[in-house]
Amino acid sequence: MLNIASLNYNDAGFYQQLDKLLAWEAGIDGEVAKIVADILHDVKQRGNAAVIEYTNKFDRMQLKDASEMELSAEQLQQALDAIPAEQRTALEEAAQRIRAYAQHQKLESWSYTEADGTVLGQSVTAMDRVGLYVPGGKAAYPSSVLMNAVPAKVAGVPELIMVVPTPDGETNDLVLAAAAVAGVDRVFTIGGAQAVAALAYGTETIPRVDKITGPGNSFVATAKRMVFGVVGIDMIAGPSEILVVCDGKTDPDWIAMDLFSQAEHDEEAQSILVCPDDEFIGQVKQSITKLLEEMPRKNIIATSLQDRAVIISVDDMEQAIEVANHIAPEHLELSVEDAEQWAQKIRHAGAIFMGRYTAEALGDYCAGPNHVLPTSGTARFSSPLGVYDFQKRSSLIGCSAAGASELGKTASVLAHGEGLTAHARSAEYRIKK
Repeated sequence: MLNIASLNYNDAGFYQQLDKLLAWEAGIDGEVAKIVADILHDVKQRGNAAVIEYTNKFDRMQLKDASEMELSAEQLQQALDAIPAEQRTALEEAAQRIRAYAQHQKLESWSYTEADGTVLGQSVTAMDRVGLYVPGGKAAYPSSVLMNAVPAKVAGVPELIMVVPTPDGETNDLVLAAAAVAGVDRVFTIGGAQAVAALAYGTETIPRVDKITGPGNSFVATAKRMVFGVVGIDMIAGPSEILVVCDGKTDPDWIAMDLFSQAEHDEEAQSILVCPDDEFIGQVKQSITKLLEEMPRKNIIATSLQDRAVIISVDDMEQAIEVANHIAPEHLELSVEDAEQWAQKIRHAGAIFMGRYTAEALGDYCAGPNHVLPTSGTARFSSPLGVYDFQKRSSLIGCSAAGASELGKTASVLAHGEGLTAHARSAEYRIKK
C-alpha cells in the first residue's frame, strides 16, 4: 500500500502541517532563465532567422525558410478529415458546449447620462490578435486548443495565432483538427521560448500578438513571465490539483479514480481527499491499491500520490468546507449530498464540481466551463480563463458644457492641492463665468 500523507483536523498545528504539504513554489531556475533571456533577445533582434535556428536545433527540424513554419488552412482541414469520425464528433460537441457556455461570459458596453447631459460609460472591445501556445511532441492536447481558442473567438478576436512544436517534423492530427474546429486563423510549427518570443515581439512572418495563453514546459513558462508587460499572459500555472470532499457515501472506486485523474498528469500533481468518515477513508485507500495496478501511467500516479497527495480526516462537513476554502484548489469535487447548497459556502476554488456524478474529468474536456484554472492557492484572487480575458474595457467620459463647469470646479481644487497648475487651468477654462 502506498504511503500517503494523512492529517487530522484536530491535530495540533493542523494548518501549519497542511501548508507544508501544499507548498509549491513557482520559482525560476537560474540556468533556464539565462537560456530563455538569451533566446528572447536573439529572436527580438534577428526575427525569423533566430526562430528557424532554434527550431532546427531543439526540435530536430530542417527548416530552410520561414514559409516552411506555417501550416495552411487546407492542412488543418485535412487533419480534421483524417481523424476517426468518433473523434471528430467529440471535438465538435465539446467545442459547441464550450462556445455555448462562453456566450454567457461576454461583457457588453454600457453608458448612462447624468442630469446635466454628461455621458459616462464603458466601451468593451476585443483584443486584435491573440497567441495560443499548444504543447507538442509526445503530448497531444486538443482540449487545450478548444479551451483557449473558443473563448477568444466568442470574445470577437479577429486573428488567433497558434504555435505548436512538431519535433522531428511529426504533426498531431487531433491537435490540428481541434484548431480547425475552433477557428484558429494561423498555425506555426514552432515551440519553446523562441515561439513565445516570436509571438511577443513579432518577426517578418509571425505577427506580434496582444496576449499569449496556453500551457508549456519550464522554458515556455519562464518565457511568458519575461515577456509579460510587452504582452498579456493568462497565468503561470503550477502542477494540476484536485480536492475531493466526500461524505463517505460515494463508491470508493470512483473517488480513487478521481484522485488518479490528476495524479496521472505528472509527478508533481496533487490529489487531496477530505472526509468525515474514517472507515470510508480506509475503503478509498483499498481502492487506490486495487485500481493502481491497472493504470497505464501507474508509476507517475504512484509517485504523485506518495510525494504530494494528502488525506484529511475531519469531524463534519463544516470543517471540510473550512479546509477547502483554506486550500483554494484548482478543482474541487463536492461528492456529497446537497452539493449545490454546500457549494454556496465555497469562497475559493477554480472550478466546483457538484454531486457524486460530476467527475472533474468532464470539466477537462466537454462540460463547457474552461479548464484553464488558477492553481497553487491562487484561486483566492484569480479566476478561470474566459471570454473576459480576451476583452478590454475603455472608460467613456463625455461632458456637457454644464457638466464640465461643475466638474471643473472640483477638479480645480484637487489639482491645486496636488500642485499641478496646468491640470487646474485646463479644467478652469471650461468653468462658466
